[in-house]
Amino acid sequence: MNTPSASLAQLVPGMIGMILVGSSVTVSHTLVDAPLFTTQAVRYLAATVILVLLARLAGVRPVWPRGREWLWLTGLAVTGLVLFNVAVVRGVAHAEPAVIAVAVACVPLVLGVVGPLLEGRRPSRQVLIAAPVVMAGAVLVEGTGRTDAAGVAWAGLALGCEAAFTLLAVPVLARHTPWGVSIHATWIGGVLLAVLGLPLEGPTAVREVTASQWAAAGYLTLMVTAVAFVLWYSTVRAVGAGRAGLLTGIAPLAAAVAGAVSGTGMPGPSVWVGIAVVIVGLVMGLRPQPVPAVAVSPTPSPANPLPSNLTSPLDASGPYL
Repeated sequence: MNTPSASLAQLVPGMIGMILVGSSVTVSHTLVDAPLFTTQAVRYLAATVILVLLARLAGVRPVWPRGREWLWLTGLAVTGLVLFNVAVVRGVAHAEPAVIAVAVACVPLVLGVVGPLLEGRRPSRQVLIAAPVVMAGAVLVEGTGRTDAAGVAWAGLALGCEAAFTLLAVPVLARHTPWGVSIHATWIGGVLLAVLGLPLEGPTAVREVTASQWAAAGYLTLMVTAVAFVLWYSTVRAVGAGRAGLLTGIAPLAAAVAGAVSGTGMPGPSVWVGIAVVIVGLVMGLRPQPVPAVAVSPTPSPANPLPSNLTSPLDASGPYL
């Protein structure tokens, strides 16, 4: 049985990863006018190099994908890296940024339902109850905004891509580890973005990136890609996609705090209420569950060494939540 401290230790990497993602929102605004595909291609390819070096320092030797793993990892890169960036950039042309953020706030519910199914388990009732609470808090933090039909479609695509970033990693995490999944996702995504960037933005687009934009891209490369990816997948592997999905509610909180620190002003009352609601949802969904006590016969007979209410030694571990 996981103790509360052990459970918290498994959640901390994902928490830090979401804080890094949320705090990067302010930095990302610097890249609005930069060549999208070229800048992101450089970001992910550079992150691949950093991840390989860090993995070697950590004593990890990533393995090469085989068979269906290519489909999972390529799908992860196409949706979670390439299409997600396109959906966000194109979406804000038809909708206010809050609309995209509200769509992404639905990720905890999607992961809470689909994640356990991919892992061969039933969705946790605890997570399913907490997910809408986290979503509601995130909506209060981000606010709402104006949009049109195209904006709604781009927001829906952003939601699907954000969920796919986690769900498509589940089948390959066991063999490739968080390091391997992060490395393969970034190099595949970087290559795909470079292939798109050459014909759409031209081979000289890299010269259009300013010094401040390179600095922003550098921060995203190191902290949001190389570091946050590994931290996030570590928590997904440890606690499952459903419970980990609740942690995505931390990202808008971190974005609000980062915005206040950067001088955009203190959050309004609705933001503070939203932060409180998210915290309540996280506590509801992530608190450790006690294992039901099982009465054990003090003198089991050799013919029946287990209590009558158990069918195998595995039953004594209780349900996984």
